[in-house]
Amino acid sequence: MARPLYSLTRWLREYQVLRRYRLQWLLALMFLLLAAAATLAVPLAFRDLVDTGLTSDRINAKFLTLLGLAIILAIVTSSRFYMMSWLGERVVADVRGKVFENVLRQSPSYFETLQTGEVLSRLTSDTTLVQTLVGTSISIALRSLVMFLGGLTMMLLTSAWLAGLMLGLLLLIVLPLWALGRHVRRMSRTSQDKVADTSAMAGEVLNAMTTVQAFGREPYEQMRFNKAVEAAFQEAKKRIRVRSALTAAAILLAFSVIVFVLWLGARQVTAGVMTFGELTQFVLYAVFVAGSIAALSETWGDLQRAAGATERLVDLMQATPTIVSTAQRQTPVAQARPGPAISFEAIQFSYPSRPDASAVNQLSLAVPQGSRYALVGPSGAGKSTLFALLLRFYEPAAGVIRLFGEDIRQWPLAELRKSIGIVPQEAVIFAASAMDNIRYGRLEASDDEVIAAAKAAHAHQFISELPEGYQSFLGERGVRLSGGQKQRISIARAILKNPPILLLDEATSALDAESEREVQGALEALLPGRTSLIIAHRLATVLRADQIVVLEDGRIVGQGRHEDLMKEAGLYARLAELQFNYADASPSQLT
Repeated sequence: MARPLYSLTRWLREYQVLRRYRLQWLLALMFLLLAAAATLAVPLAFRDLVDTGLTSDRINAKFLTLLGLAIILAIVTSSRFYMMSWLGERVVADVRGKVFENVLRQSPSYFETLQTGEVLSRLTSDTTLVQTLVGTSISIALRSLVMFLGGLTMMLLTSAWLAGLMLGLLLLIVLPLWALGRHVRRMSRTSQDKVADTSAMAGEVLNAMTTVQAFGREPYEQMRFNKAVEAAFQEAKKRIRVRSALTAAAILLAFSVIVFVLWLGARQVTAGVMTFGELTQFVLYAVFVAGSIAALSETWGDLQRAAGATERLVDLMQATPTIVSTAQRQTPVAQARPGPAISFEAIQFSYPSRPDASAVNQLSLAVPQGSRYALVGPSGAGKSTLFALLLRFYEPAAGVIRLFGEDIRQWPLAELRKSIGIVPQEAVIFAASAMDNIRYGRLEASDDEVIAAAKAAHAHQFISELPEGYQSFLGERGVRLSGGQKQRISIARAILKNPPILLLDEATSALDAESEREVQGALEALLPGRTSLIIAHRLATVLRADQIVVLEDGRIVGQGRHEDLMKEAGLYARLAELQFNYADASPSQLT
């Protein structure tokens, strides 16, 4: 329990959340103390009222005193509620921002074991629990603690013997309830993990909805989701059962002690040791103490549940990126000293999830500036891995990667990636307008620059024909566009970015002949003057490359022009034979 709460407190201190909202915290505490003081004054007013007598001439003043206390209590209580609720929302907004900021800093290896749905669950349901903790539970707990201590102090002043007896008996209740509370925290963590599993599953299915429906697997996915939801419900039911038992035990034991002590107090009134007004005052304070204990037991359950959520959030906030930018130089990459644009020097790499399998094995390759190199080879040969290493999504276990003669580790990550454009195999389209999707390549670009990039990418015509032109909403993942249109949006984005180095990952592999021709035309406007690496399984798309690099098992097994590689009768020739049914195809025949 202490560790996750300590982690959150440390985070609040490190990021100066408490200092930033110091005034609000002080106001909330002040209103809380004023509300507690007004509440604790009520039994004193009732004692005076009872001891004065209902037929006394001073009875009107006593009732006016009670009314004044009620007005003060209403004002300060509502003020306390507003300030604590504001703080709850503000602190959780900060937590969400810091969690998302740290998640964005993580390299792809981080997400090999963590599903995006689980991250979303932590950003929503877990932070909601923390909001309840900060905005409601802490407020109730502090108020109840002040009322408990204040009520107990007033009980001691009213009758030290009765209050001491009650305190001793109540202390005997605390230890077993504390043990149950620790058990609730462990169950809360498990329950939240189950909820995160359902979110992850739902996100995965929704992102693959067309595949699910194409295979008619709606009933199957519904069954899987129902099982996950039921598992989460069963865990929640266990937690609720234990928490209910905890609440019932706390209330029963506390009230039993209070009733017993009040019985003794009634006997003292009969014996003339206490006045009836003092007993009334003692009874009201006892009610306050009992109510405070009941509220603390309720908030204790919330605290235990939020502690589990806090621990998960702190895990995300404190996750250390595997790729850290420590370089301070700000010189643009393209202005580095002359030399090959890209150099891979004896690169050795294995993915963290598959440490025993080499994805790249002692690979060396130099790509001259302004040249067009094609990477071909079977799936798993290491082509996409080279792209990931060049973008520093991963670090090689051995070897050096250089851009324009400089080790890429010498460049700040932002500057490195600013100098590299990528057109992926599956174009990423955001749920925004066509204008915003293209402008993603360079956020400060003007509308005219965006339109010029779209024209260069052969995308202007179909965008203009959309209902609202460039302001048309493209839908989630670009559902309103065809595959070729998405790819041309992606190319326009790369043109707008205008990087000196371009990576093309199977940019035309999933397109029909007409769309491929349009995309090839867009690429011809993009590639000249840039250093480009092109991954292609369709060999007809790489015939214009300056060099074709053949990869197999993370190694280079061939390199040269198309005609030279065909003569070698190696892997490239076999791939060509499989695609075109003959091993000596000429460029004119292939196109």
